[in-house]
Amino acid sequence: MRRLRRSMLFVPGNNPGMIRDAYIYGSDSIMFDLEDSVSIHEKDAARFLVYNALTTIDYGDKELVVRINDLGSGLGLADLEAIVRARPDVIRLPKTDSAEDVLQCEREIARIEREAGIPLGQTGMMAAIETANGVLHAYEIATSSKRLIGIALGAEDYVTDLKTVRSDGTELFFARNMILNAARAAQIDAVDTVFSDVNDEEGFLAEARLIKQLGFNGKSVLNPRQIAPLHAVFMPSEKDLAKARAVVEALEEAKQRGSGVASLNGKMIDKPVAMRAQYLIELAEAGKPATMGEGV
Repeated sequence: MRRLRRSMLFVPGNNPGMIRDAYIYGSDSIMFDLEDSVSIHEKDAARFLVYNALTTIDYGDKELVVRINDLGSGLGLADLEAIVRARPDVIRLPKTDSAEDVLQCEREIARIEREAGIPLGQTGMMAAIETANGVLHAYEIATSSKRLIGIALGAEDYVTDLKTVRSDGTELFFARNMILNAARAAQIDAVDTVFSDVNDEEGFLAEARLIKQLGFNGKSVLNPRQIAPLHAVFMPSEKDLAKARAVVEALEEAKQRGSGVASLNGKMIDKPVAMRAQYLIELAEAGKPATMGEGV
């Protein structure tokens, strides 16, 4: 079944309570953060907390992501040494400016996997693009490693690099499209940046609808309150889902008749329409609430 990444919840690596309970909020992915949300004086403690959480807590079928510090900071390698051994699903690399940044991280991950007896290639990667230079190298980054499951936009650093501030999203339009097209060309996911004003639900929903229309797979979120409305935006409407099912049924009927041509309401169903219908059905199926609880 399709892996959903509608929501990627930031969990500060120095917050034991939120680390323990992260699975209850319903996000598709949980991202434990060792970077910006953790002060320099708490880096070692946060790394220890996240390692222990990954090795002792059952988060069910949630995708587990850890954002390390960048390798140039002197902290990223220590993060990798501990976290890769805890076997997360994905390492998120911040401040990715080039393919070499990805490859450097990949080499370290592969070395640690070999040392720890972890199957080579098991640890996925996500590259966060946060500068003008990174945006211009988005395709090079997206195609640099088979470990990459997606690329993401980090808007706060990006707009600072542009010497502007965040507003209605105009300043992010170029970056979002570069990152999205690079991800699609590489056949990996594209995840949008956080919406930092957790009290502005209207603004959050407007941005969520925009990035869905652009084609993003989902969005990083800072607060659990943002998860349910975000998922609602990304799920197909009943009207669209009914049409998608009708398309699939028409295709199946044509197949049973031995015909290579299918139509619905007098219109021929071409390949893009069929692919989109199948995608919407998979999306709806993958987004159904779990029937069994998850826990520690």
